[in-house]
Amino acid sequence: MNPTLLLEKPAVSWKNFDQMSQFPSTRYMGSKFKLLDFIWDNTRDLEFNSVLDAFSGSGCVGYMFKTKGKSVSTNDVLRYSACIASATVENSHEIIGDEELELLLSTPAKTDGFIRTTFEGLYFEEEEYHFLEKIMHKISLLDSKYKKSIAIAALCKACIKKRPRGIFTYTGSRYDDGRKDLRLSIEEHFMNAVSEFNEAVFDNGQKHQTFFGDIFDLQKNDCDLVYIDPPYFSLRSDNDYLRRYHFVEGLCSYWRSAEIDFSTKTKKIKKQVTRFDSRQTVYKAFDDLFAKFHDSILAVSYSSNSIPTKEEMIELLKRHKRCVKVEEFDHKYSFGNQNHKIGNNANSVKEYLFIAQ
Repeated sequence: MNPTLLLEKPAVSWKNFDQMSQFPSTRYMGSKFKLLDFIWDNTRDLEFNSVLDAFSGSGCVGYMFKTKGKSVSTNDVLRYSACIASATVENSHEIIGDEELELLLSTPAKTDGFIRTTFEGLYFEEEEYHFLEKIMHKISLLDSKYKKSIAIAALCKACIKKRPRGIFTYTGSRYDDGRKDLRLSIEEHFMNAVSEFNEAVFDNGQKHQTFFGDIFDLQKNDCDLVYIDPPYFSLRSDNDYLRRYHFVEGLCSYWRSAEIDFSTKTKKIKKQVTRFDSRQTVYKAFDDLFAKFHDSILAVSYSSNSIPTKEEMIELLKRHKRCVKVEEFDHKYSFGNQNHKIGNNANSVKEYLFIAQ
C-alpha cells in the first residue's frame, strides 16, 4: 500500500458545524452513537462546562460533549476504550503524518512471533498476525502518546473490521457473509482507520483528560456533570465486553498487562470481575457510584431490560439527589452476536436517561 494516500491535514476547529460526523465509525457493543441527539437534547440546558464520561466505551459520548465546547474527562476499565478516548477526546492537535505512516508500514522490523504462535489458526492468517506484530513494534518509535493512541486505536479497529461480526467470542471464519470489509487486508483497514482518527482530531479550546481503571478508584470527582453508561446487568444477556473484545484489548498492551486464559479455545483474557456483574452486587454498586459523584449533576443512560428496574433506579438516585427526571427513547439495537437476533423484537427496548440534580 502507498502511505502517501493518507494526506496530512491540520487539526480542525471545533466550530466545524458537522464535527461529530468525523468520529470514526464503530460496531462497539452498546454504543450510544445513534442516541447522541437524545442525550444532548436532554442535557444541553443544564448548567455545566466540565463532563466526566465514566464508562466511555466507544468514546462517542465524550467526543459529542467535546464538539459542544465542553471540557471532557473519560474513564473506562478497558485499555481499548481508553485508547480511543486518548486519540479522539484528550488529543486536540496531533495526527499521524505521511512520514510516520511510512515508518509504520514500510520499514522492516524484527518481530518476536508472539501473536502468530499464540493465536495460530484462531482469528487471522499468519501474514496478518505478522503485520500486527510489526506495527506494534513500530508504534513504540512514535514520538508522542497521542500518535501512539491513534495508531493502536486504528490497529484495533482494523482487526474488528476484518473479523466477521467484529467480535472474538468464536474462532475461525464461519460467519463470513461476503462483506467487502472481509475482503480487504488488515493493512488496508489500518490505513483507512488512521485516516479516520486523523480526521477526528480537533481543538475546542478546552483541556481534556483520559483515565483508565475501575471507576470506583478514580480520584477525579470535580466535574460539573457525570455521564454514566455502565455495563447493564440483564437476565437476557451478559455484559462481558472483555469476552467480546479480548483480542484487541490484549493487543493494546501487547498482552503485557493481560493474562491469557490458555484453558479456553479462544485464548481470551481472564475475566475482570466488576460490581456490575451480578444481581447481588449491582444495587450497591449504583448506590456507591451515585454517592461518589453526589456533588455533580448525574446523567445516567439505562435500558428497560436491565436490573435494577426503572423504578428502582429512581429510588437509588433519590437517596443522593433532590430532583430526578426520566426521559425515554424507543430504541432497537442493531448489534447482535447472532444474525437471527439482529433486528429481532427482543432487541427493542426503551432507553432511559435519568437526570439527577
